[in-house]
Parts: sequence; structure tokens; C-alpha cells
Amino acid sequence: MMHRILILGGTTEARQLAGQLAHRAGLKVTMSLAGRTAEPAALPVPVRSGGFGGAEGLANYLRAERIGLLVDATHPYAATISRNAAEAGKIAGIPLVALRRPAWEPVEGDRWTLVENGAGAVAALGAKPRRVFLALGRQEIGDFEKAPQHAYVIRSVDPVEPRLAVPHATYILARGPFREEDEGSLLASHHIDAIVAKNSGGTATYGKIAAARKLGVEVILLRRPELPQVRQAASVSELVGWIDHWFEPAEKRGV
Repeated sequence: MMHRILILGGTTEARQLAGQLAHRAGLKVTMSLAGRTAEPAALPVPVRSGGFGGAEGLANYLRAERIGLLVDATHPYAATISRNAAEAGKIAGIPLVALRRPAWEPVEGDRWTLVENGAGAVAALGAKPRRVFLALGRQEIGDFEKAPQHAYVIRSVDPVEPRLAVPHATYILARGPFREEDEGSLLASHHIDAIVAKNSGGTATYGKIAAARKLGVEVILLRRPELPQVRQAASVSELVGWIDHWFEPAEKRGV
């Protein structure tokens, strides 16, 4: 029997999960990407790009493609997609499991300020000119046009278009993971005194947090949004084990 899995992806963990499941007998895996990244990293499974049309559209897709398991491996801040996934699973009667990285927790030496959104980050930076590293997506950086007194270093996977209407902005194109040593060099070379980022969790982008701690740089973190309460795994290995158990014959699972 062929079991069909749809992964809602866009994260490092989603790529890792696809790699582990791609060649397993009895599984047909498809990755769904939102389509916001112009050149996403190569994947070992078929890719579907673009939205579904909300929860109802996703539910229709799950039924039409006879999906047996829906995996939400989106970014912790992709709250709308996660809510649609939870609702679509209920509508279509398809089991859902979310791959959710634990949030970073502050340790001794961290200088963290927690805010709700980009506007809160702008307020936290204050009126005095600062040198700010923006480690945010293209959708979030628009708020910083309201604080043109700061000098910004903006890193993104795809070019930021249109560019921020501020007098001092440097743009860096790069895709993680990022090593702590390299992040430290970046912060020092640009004389950064504040980082604005999301509490993404995981290891791929933690380097800037560790580097900021060593250099005494303030980190302004956007709080995580509330996500639906669904079955979840904290790591790829945990999720793979759950999938193996889920698709075992009923008699082996003791059902």
C-alpha cells in the first residue's frame, strides 16, 4: 500500500525530513512551498509551489490527492498557514502532525528585549541612531522605514525589492545555516550594536544569537505567535519515528 504524505515546508527541518523519507518504500512524499523564495534549495521529492486558497482549498487538495498524512513543517512564525493546516485536517479527516522547533531560551550574558512585532522593535531601538542588523523576512522590514536615523544591515535569501526608504542600508544576500564565528565577524565588521530577529529556534540561525552574547550586542526578538494545539514533534528524528509507527500495520500498533 502506498502512503501519501504532504509536507508544508520552507524550513531546514522540512528539507531534512524530505531527505529521510524520499526513498522509503511505500511512501509518496510531496513538498509544498509558499513560493515566496525565488530559488528554493533543491529537494529530493516532488514540489508544489503556491497557496491552496485557505483551509477549504487545502482540504480539497488533501482529498483529491488522497493524502494520508499532513505534516506542518513551516516556520514557527507562519501562523496563518499553520491555522489553515489544522482546520484543513479536520475538514478532510486527515491526521496532522506539526514539526515545531523549541524556541531559544536566554542564558547568562544575553541582552534580550522581547517585542510583539516590527513596530515594537522600532520603538525598542529608540530615537538615538544605532547600527542595526535586521535578520527578518522581507515582509517584516517595512516598519523600519519609520526609523530612518538608524544604519541598517539587512540580510535576506532574495533581494529586498523595493529597498527601504532610509539613507543608510546595506544589503546582504545569503542562505543559512550561519556559523557563530562568521556571524561574529559580520557583527564586528559592521559595528552592529543591535540585532532584530525572530525567535526561530533550531541551530541554523542561532549563530548570531551566540555571537551577540560574546560581543555584548542587544538582541530584540519578536515573540512567537500562538499556533494551533495539534500533535507535534520537536525534531526530525522524533517525527520520523512517529511516521514509522503511524504507517505500521494496525496489528503491529496494537490497534
